Amino acid sequence: MTAQGTITASHGGADGAASPTRVMIVDDSLIVRTVLSKIISAERDMAVVGKTGSAETALASLARTPADVVLLDLEMPGMGGLHALPRILSICPGCRVLVVSSLTRAGAEHTLAALSTGAADTMLKPRSGEFDEAYRQALLQRIRVLGRRGHPGAEAPRPAPPTLRSRNRAGPLEVIGIGASTGGIHALCVLLRNLPRQLAAPILVTQHLPANFMAVFAHQLELASGRSARVLAGPMALRPGCIVIAPGDAHLVLRREEDRLVADPASFRAPSGCLPSVDPMFESMAETTGAGALGIVLSGMGRDGALGARSLVDAGGNIIAQDEASSSVWGMPRAVAESGLASAILPPDKIALRIAVHAGDAAWK
Repeated sequence: MTAQGTITASHGGADGAASPTRVMIVDDSLIVRTVLSKIISAERDMAVVGKTGSAETALASLARTPADVVLLDLEMPGMGGLHALPRILSICPGCRVLVVSSLTRAGAEHTLAALSTGAADTMLKPRSGEFDEAYRQALLQRIRVLGRRGHPGAEAPRPAPPTLRSRNRAGPLEVIGIGASTGGIHALCVLLRNLPRQLAAPILVTQHLPANFMAVFAHQLELASGRSARVLAGPMALRPGCIVIAPGDAHLVLRREEDRLVADPASFRAPSGCLPSVDPMFESMAETTGAGALGIVLSGMGRDGALGARSLVDAGGNIIAQDEASSSVWGMPRAVAESGLASAILPPDKIALRIAVHAGDAAWK
């Protein structure tokens, strides 16, 4: 039996030309470490480079043996996963952290704190006996997506950089819409921290999250931005400087009511299959504000937002995408960028500055 504070190294059976995704497991439960290790080690494209029940030991090991993906429990004796997370990202800057914790169900505050600090994604740690085939597949899919950028040979050669489109000569900035998914919470917090508080344009946010996380998420955005942030529960008139967040069980759509903009929740099947989905938000922005709309697409898996971005650009608005280097998963921004819809492809802090430059005089308090 391995002591809690020691590192046990093991390896998956990766015998192909491409390097396997290197995974470290950090969990204080020996049973969980053993089960997760067996799941991962059975895959030819993955290798477990270490497993430990202590954040302190994990930090020491990562300094010697980098990982592409770290599976991190939050609730552990000693330092704990939440306090160790910034140090993990500092010691191993190229790795992606997947929070695997029982706190992801009831402890939304802990989980969202980890995501806003830089964790790429989160999933529930099942109780004993719940490591079924569905869980195994979900875990492996997340590791593959997050580990894809971690080491050479994991992807086919990249095409030429996407071509930027000329920025539409937009009218006064009436509304900003931000869409994000995996890795997007950290990017969103960075963007909002760097956005000038004097910018008065209301901000709409569609982030893929469960409904029971939304209240805590709104509080985090308030802390990051210094603005009021509210989860949409019914028709809501937009106010200068406010942040309105799509609920976890409905889309956020915009309509014009006389001289004001009103956000409504709406439940219908979006082409992406996501609920909430970025596409309906962008499409309704295109219909109601046209050239006065600015859409931002941050880190996320899949293509949600690409259809709505096309509608928004065709209506005279503009789209900015997060760049690959700063994205945990360059899926949603890539879909927009490679469709030629983005007028700029930047990291979140630079997106904030571009928004400030983009805004007309009427968008400032």
